[in-house]
Amino acid sequence: MNRYCFCLQVKPDRLDEYVERHRNVWPEMQAALRDSGWHNYSLFLRDDGLLVGYVEADDLEAAQKAMAATEVNARWQAEMTAFFTDQNGFTDQNGFTDLNDSTGIEGRPPDESFVLLPEIFHLTPSTED
Repeated sequence: MNRYCFCLQVKPDRLDEYVERHRNVWPEMQAALRDSGWHNYSLFLRDDGLLVGYVEADDLEAAQKAMAATEVNARWQAEMTAFFTDQNGFTDQNGFTDLNDSTGIEGRPPDESFVLLPEIFHLTPSTED
């Protein structure tokens, strides 16, 4: 099973609502994720809106394509799109834009807009376990 980590940027003024919506993810959405090959899926949200996701899948691209073919995902993504920034880079407090820190969705649904992060370390189980 492959591990994937990604980030997106939630609009700061929508954080509370975003969190609330994820407390009640539709059962049919959860079933579709499982059926499409998403495993051990978690989201983490920093107070400035940085969203970090972790998912395991045999093939993330295949899992994304399988989800894209579902009606429930189309409904969920349509509702979630409004929560994310649509920028081409991060603008800091001094007005400088770093295009290497892009977490915007650029007109695509959130589940097609992941900025995948490379894995640099993984603690493997001990041979003594």
